[in-house]
Amino acid sequence: MNTPSFNIAAVERDTGLSKDVLRVWERRYGFPLPGRDDHGERVYPAEQVERLRLVKRLMDSGHRPGKLLATPTEELNVLAQRRPQPPRAASDADAAAELDGLVALIKQHDGAAYQQAMQQRLVRQGLERFVQDTVAPLTRHVGAAWEEGSIEVFEEHLFTELTKRLLRQAIASLPDGKRCPRIVLTSVPDEAHVLGLLMAEALFALEGAECVPLGAQMPLLEIARAAAAHRADIVALSFSLAFPKRQIPALLQQLRAVLPTAVALWAGGGGVKRLPEVAGVELLASLEHSLAALEAWRRKQA
Repeated sequence: MNTPSFNIAAVERDTGLSKDVLRVWERRYGFPLPGRDDHGERVYPAEQVERLRLVKRLMDSGHRPGKLLATPTEELNVLAQRRPQPPRAASDADAAAELDGLVALIKQHDGAAYQQAMQQRLVRQGLERFVQDTVAPLTRHVGAAWEEGSIEVFEEHLFTELTKRLLRQAIASLPDGKRCPRIVLTSVPDEAHVLGLLMAEALFALEGAECVPLGAQMPLLEIARAAAAHRADIVALSFSLAFPKRQIPALLQQLRAVLPTAVALWAGGGGVKRLPEVAGVELLASLEHSLAALEAWRRKQA
């Protein structure tokens, strides 16, 4: 039976570890241990890729790579599951059980049942509560499951794609009309997560803003050009917890420098929580903060 293997570019995409990091670890720690293909290029067995993904999850939780790479895989799996959970109130436990039920549909690979259950919650809650009380906590719930290794990559992608579809359909059903402010929504290069952007777009549109969605991973200069072309009042970025936090302040400063002074720059998502202040940038640690920022912007314009 042939064991699947992956070239270094595929491993970089799959694990979030750069090619340079993979080569340095190979020299310094003796892992990973790639083979070579007919052209002499590195190829990595599937079990090494799985271990690298596990190491990356633990690094994102604050563990040091040198120690992780010297630890057997079995111990890494135990370490990944050792995340202390705070006690929940009864109402929180009920809400968590509902989220568990939705995640279970994803893990059962029953996309139709998941969509139906989410559509029912959307009708029952309305779009604003659906975003704040279902999609946002469910996204965190799935993220935690990913960190624990209890959900597969393809399952997380299924959740993301189906949820994106629901949000886009809900946004498209909102009435048209002259809206203000005009908000360009996007993310920086290497930030591929778009659910945060869609949640923000839904809430902003409900509040009467005109949203210009550009999708994910826009180069900074292109974001500035788009803001000028659309005569944007605000540029809103989303950073997920998976994005390297140490890179965010410099990226925001660079974008702030190329945007007109009159264009507000907002940054939200789990990645900006506990981030130090960045001059000229509004940091929005939650969806509620995003709505408060919109109200404050309108008061300043009045």
